[in-house]
Amino acid sequence: MSGTDSTKPWLEGGPVVILVEPQLGENIGSAVRAMGNFGLSRLRLVNPREGWPNPKAVTFASGADRILDNAQVFPDLRAALADLNFVAAATARERGMQKPVLGADEVAREVVGHMAGGEQVGLVFGRERTGLYTEEVSLADVILTLPVNPAFASLNLGMAVAVVAYEWFKLSSGGALPFQPPDRYRLADKGDLLAFFDHIERELDAALFFRSPGKKPVTTRNIRNIFHRVGLTRQDVATLHGIVAALVEGRQMREARTAARLEGRIEEEPAGKGGAVD
Repeated sequence: MSGTDSTKPWLEGGPVVILVEPQLGENIGSAVRAMGNFGLSRLRLVNPREGWPNPKAVTFASGADRILDNAQVFPDLRAALADLNFVAAATARERGMQKPVLGADEVAREVVGHMAGGEQVGLVFGRERTGLYTEEVSLADVILTLPVNPAFASLNLGMAVAVVAYEWFKLSSGGALPFQPPDRYRLADKGDLLAFFDHIERELDAALFFRSPGKKPVTTRNIRNIFHRVGLTRQDVATLHGIVAALVEGRQMREARTAARLEGRIEEEPAGKGGAVD
């Protein structure tokens, strides 16, 4: 499983994820995988259609077994919500209720705030085919919905859980990424850059690159600005010195070989010998 590191501590806690009458074990497993990705560990299932436990859920959870092992099963949504203080119900349809309608990022802020006060929070997701019933949505404090294509607004259960879990984890973790690019080399100092500019400009002069003396100062400034924008490290500058030196050496070798042929010191290779294709 790419990205899995068993040496790292498993994150526990977060809001409770409640799946109401999920129809397929595969979708339960996908939702659980998303929970594991974003640090949610508490799962409640309301009357799963195929019963519980479900081996297909294990397969699709892709290693998040501990969430499945600790999942709680309830006969109805009221029982699953009984000990919670704040609940958000996910739906893609307007229900005509006087409730706050929040996006996933706003729900995440609500969740973090309520949990900081010691409250228990639940995120409720409905059936794959029909979603939550209006009566079930009425049990929640806020409605959770997402800005999706109105002509195709139904999300896969696992995807819906992933979006909401991501917003919660991003906020609760401060958005810290798991790793940063290695900073192995410090930036080149001005002395290193000026020495490189001298090198490349000298060789460009020798190669007759500056064909118009009047335009040479402007062209030189443009070349220097290209390299200034990149933010070269000392290793970068050393590599560029090597590239310029190799180009010059190659050109000099070709010129010497051509001169030798013209002087008759090197015989021409017979036709058909030494080529890539005979």
